[in-house]
Amino acid sequence: MKPLLSNDHLPRFVPLGQADFQRLEHAGYLKGLLQPFKGKGSLETWASQCMALRDKLIALAQGKLLPQARAYPFNLLDVQLAQQSTGAGTTFLRWRNLDRSSMGVALWASLLGRASTPATLIDDLYAMELQRIVLNMQISLTHSMARQALECASKMAQAETTYLRRRQGGAVSITTNKESS
Repeated sequence: MKPLLSNDHLPRFVPLGQADFQRLEHAGYLKGLLQPFKGKGSLETWASQCMALRDKLIALAQGKLLPQARAYPFNLLDVQLAQQSTGAGTTFLRWRNLDRSSMGVALWASLLGRASTPATLIDDLYAMELQRIVLNMQISLTHSMARQALECASKMAQAETTYLRRRQGGAVSITTNKESS
């Protein structure tokens, strides 16, 4: 590892601020969740809004956090913050070693515990980890809400089909399905 030239305690990592999140149009918080969802497509629309917010959070991580984490002096460390894409369409921030053979928060904890990690970076690495934890939670929540909204819309469509079949004079067979709650 190359020696770090600076002994100052100026922060090198700047966490996201309120202005960054205001650009994501999150002012409604859970307001969208607590609505009646009446009318065709309302749940799908809300799910789409959740997915768009998730994608904006991912873009925020990619555009503001990762460039800082990949810049000097953090790029000299043997543990770095990186993105990990999932098959479900999300991207999370993870700590990994340079050869990509290991990943996880234990690497970050080990990095902080080493005497070879410059004391001038400890506060920044801690701020980076806190930001990573919160941003991953926000990405996960918006993704889960979108998925749940789409599942709910599907169940409502099945209920409507059954209802309309009955209203049109057809018999409705009742099946028991543990998942149909």
